Amino acid sequence: MENPVVNDNRLTRDDFVGTLFGAAAFQVLNAGNELGLFKLLNERPGLTADEISEALGLLRRPVDVLLLGATALKLTTMSDGGYRNAELIDAMFGTDEWEIITDLITFEAKFVYAPQGDLVESLRDNTNVGLRRFDGEGTDLYHRLPATPHLEQLFYQCMRSWSRLSNPILVAKADLTGARRVLDVGGGDGVNAIELAKANPDVDFTVLDLPGAVAIAKKKIADNGLTDRIEVAEGDIFADTYPKGYDAVLFANQLVIWSPEENLSLLRKAYDALDDGGRVLIFNVMSDDTGDGPLYAALDNLYFTTITASGSTIYPWGQYERWLTEVGFTKVERLPGDTWTPHGVISGVK
Repeated sequence: MENPVVNDNRLTRDDFVGTLFGAAAFQVLNAGNELGLFKLLNERPGLTADEISEALGLLRRPVDVLLLGATALKLTTMSDGGYRNAELIDAMFGTDEWEIITDLITFEAKFVYAPQGDLVESLRDNTNVGLRRFDGEGTDLYHRLPATPHLEQLFYQCMRSWSRLSNPILVAKADLTGARRVLDVGGGDGVNAIELAKANPDVDFTVLDLPGAVAIAKKKIADNGLTDRIEVAEGDIFADTYPKGYDAVLFANQLVIWSPEENLSLLRKAYDALDDGGRVLIFNVMSDDTGDGPLYAALDNLYFTTITASGSTIYPWGQYERWLTEVGFTKVERLPGDTWTPHGVISGVK
């Protein structure tokens, strides 16, 4: 008699506890970052709770609360009364990754956490109800941000860190062979164009986005000494016609924001702007075609559902392929990334 197949994906009690108290788990991560616990333990591993209390300027009770949470979550470890960071966290400090992670934690805390409390209503109403927590006018986050300049600046700072996290995948997978000019649609502060320009010295770029974004992009481009190769253009990616004369059109972290109908509209505008043989490149976080993950995409999807725009979602790979084919692109190619984030590039040729 054959042994029954064991389902390794079964929900355990520990899994359920982690989900039930998931909000508290994030708050432990956020507190450990903001109060300086992880930085302290990276610089001075093995400190006791009393030494941590003194170094952080916190009383012993709150330190015990923080250390219990961090250690139970495996963010820190404790041995012989001394505390250390998890190996993964110390490894992040060894590169620039922890600087990026700090911005991501800040983004989740300042932009995402409260609006995600509107998830139930967002699902019931099939729209981004959490947007009501942001001042300004418009039905998407990007048109509301200018009403709060300091928040807009923080947003693009955090978006830059999200891009820095995934940019190695974009640079590795975006094939610009033979291209001379690339239009970066919705290119934000220029972070994607900057990294691609560094990796492709014979290619020039134009960042097309709203005025607030391109104003930041101008400075970033100048800071990187690339004003001779990257220009900016103010425009609405839906309302304005895309300029011609480009060999490739890039949508980086854009098509997760909009509805299927809006994405088809954007892809048609790209198709019309390109000459025969021109390419479109879509770079995003992707969900699996099987509809069961990955976890990163499943949880990140709540941000898009509750805040960004009424039709935002993290789409599966196959959806982009179908859109490209419907618009008329051929030679559609799927290029998944090779890191812990589920980003990748899908390309097509006119």
